[in-house]
Amino acid sequence: MIALGSDHAGYEYKELLKKHLDALGKPYQDFGTASPDSVDYPDVGHTVSKSVASGKCLRGILICGTGIGMSIVANKHSGIRAAVCESTASAKLSREHNDANILCLGARITPWETAKEIVDTFLTTPFSGGERHMNRIQKIHSLTGL
Repeated sequence: MIALGSDHAGYEYKELLKKHLDALGKPYQDFGTASPDSVDYPDVGHTVSKSVASGKCLRGILICGTGIGMSIVANKHSGIRAAVCESTASAKLSREHNDANILCLGARITPWETAKEIVDTFLTTPFSGGERHMNRIQKIHSLTGL
């Protein structure tokens, strides 16, 4: 299950993404927003992040104007590795090297066709595993370096 969420800036892309995921046969849960009316992105970002952190959803996709605000919110949650991606290369590497579990997109800066390709790459690229990457991911979630 994929958790979807957007603020007003990402609403149109979220609606297009739902149609794309339906065509691919990928199940999702829409956590809002339900219209292009202004909302506070942290509200949606926290809800999606909680669903992924709890294991209810395997991955998440958050969409706002730039993807940056949503990624800041998402990365406040334990176990979340949210990545802002503006290319298929960054989406691929975020999965392979960082085991990113939430993709953040910027509807105001990434054309829809590119965003769709980024989503496809993010959803189909496996984590490469290996001790080197596992050690780094463990350090992300460790408080010993603070």
